[in-house]
Amino acid sequence: MATKTEATAEEKLRALYDLQLIDSRVDEIRNVRGELPLEVEDLEDEVLGLKTRLDKLKTDVETINYEITAKKNLIDESKVLVKKYTEQQKNVRNSREFNSLTKEVEFQELEIQLAEKNIKEFKVQIEQKKEVISQTKERLSEREAHLKHKKSELDAILAETEKEEKALIKKSAEYEEQIEERLVKAYKRIRQNVKNGLAVVPIERGASGGSFFTIPPQVQVEIASRKKIITDEHSGRILVDPVLAEEEQEKMQKLFSKL
Repeated sequence: MATKTEATAEEKLRALYDLQLIDSRVDEIRNVRGELPLEVEDLEDEVLGLKTRLDKLKTDVETINYEITAKKNLIDESKVLVKKYTEQQKNVRNSREFNSLTKEVEFQELEIQLAEKNIKEFKVQIEQKKEVISQTKERLSEREAHLKHKKSELDAILAETEKEEKALIKKSAEYEEQIEERLVKAYKRIRQNVKNGLAVVPIERGASGGSFFTIPPQVQVEIASRKKIITDEHSGRILVDPVLAEEEQEKMQKLFSKL
């Protein structure tokens, strides 16, 4: 290629479009990789959430079992008191003492009934929580397997694309060196301001690539002549003709296949 000062408009357009193709390939690699880390992160959060839920459920079961033990102890204590008060009734001196002890026995018997009712309710709660624990374990196992798969997929993509990405970034810098600084700055500015980072686009069906705005036939002729750099008045993108674009795409595909 000619030096920067000697480069023709066509050479500049080819260099700019080549640069765009390289940078777009880098974007593509990063986009593919960019979605997977988020998926992995979401799965890690979900797995952590399920483990936390499982721990809480297990703690709940332990607490309920503790409550059951406490109620059983209460029943034992109440039975001892019932026996004690019943024995005391045999030695009372009057009906008032007898009635007082009868009330104590009835109270302890009610305590036993209530504790037994509580124990039954607690056991139902434990069965319900065990069912949820079983479902949560199943879900956790499935999510952990999915996470392992996604991590493996991400590692494979990182291993596969890291080398290519570095090589492409190096090529991008090399191609920038072939283009005058003002054009590189303009290219980067447009790239930041447009959708998908496409700063240099070919004409497609009479319109700017990715746009619905028709380009006047006279302007299309000027673009095809490759005598000067022309930008789309609507998007600000640099325009190249379809033939030039196809030639450069074929050339860059060969380059990419070697990386």
